[in-house]
Amino acid sequence: MTGFAWLFGAVAAGAAAAGFVQGLSGFAFSLVAMSIWAWVLPPQVAAPLAVFGALLGQLSTVRSIGRGFDIKRIAPMVLGGALGVPFGVFLLHNVQPTWFKLTVGALLTIYCPIVLLVGEPPKVTAGGRGADAAVGLVGGVLGGLGGMAGLAPALWTSLRGWKRDVRRSVMQAFNIAMHILTLAAYAGTGALNANTFRLFAVVAPAMLIPSILGGRLYRRFSEAAFTRLVLLLLLASGLALLVGAGRTLLVRTAG
Repeated sequence: MTGFAWLFGAVAAGAAAAGFVQGLSGFAFSLVAMSIWAWVLPPQVAAPLAVFGALLGQLSTVRSIGRGFDIKRIAPMVLGGALGVPFGVFLLHNVQPTWFKLTVGALLTIYCPIVLLVGEPPKVTAGGRGADAAVGLVGGVLGGLGGMAGLAPALWTSLRGWKRDVRRSVMQAFNIAMHILTLAAYAGTGALNANTFRLFAVVAPAMLIPSILGGRLYRRFSEAAFTRLVLLLLLASGLALLVGAGRTLLVRTAG
């Protein structure tokens, strides 16, 4: 197998796996895809692919937004996220994000097993729309950094105790807005080029059908099962961030 064939195969495999998981859960495309793409692509190439694939996946299952759509819950997060995206793009291109990833990964890896063992996550009712906007700001930063916008709202909507359809609706609407803003920011900084668009053409067909299949399977999940799924994916995301950041530190130390 030639180098190009191997690269395209790895990109397609990552897109297909990530598309299915995102269709099922409403988020996590970037982290699933990055767990494969990190071995074959530099972050500055993988990040636009992750954002593009995540946006396509969200749009392919956009009909599920209607069942729980609540503009009063979505708007503060989107406004906060819009402020965070430019900072995340700045981090991607100008700052070493390893310690940032280690911190986020450690928090998720500690929190999620505790909640899974206890059973029911604690409910947070304080903070109002301001707290929702602050969470959106964090999601926007993570989105600009590498398409990981869904992590913060996935965790926050669980803590808020919102119903399954409301949580998925908020996550999808937020993610769509963040991915569009992030792609626009990438275009403005020159991160999108001919090679990126060629890889976009690999990602799109590879992830669309798995994403639709995942979206159909979501309808079979109960409230409790969906909560467990989200927590398990957040835990896996945290571990992936820790492993990726740890590997970067080891390479840097060895060098």
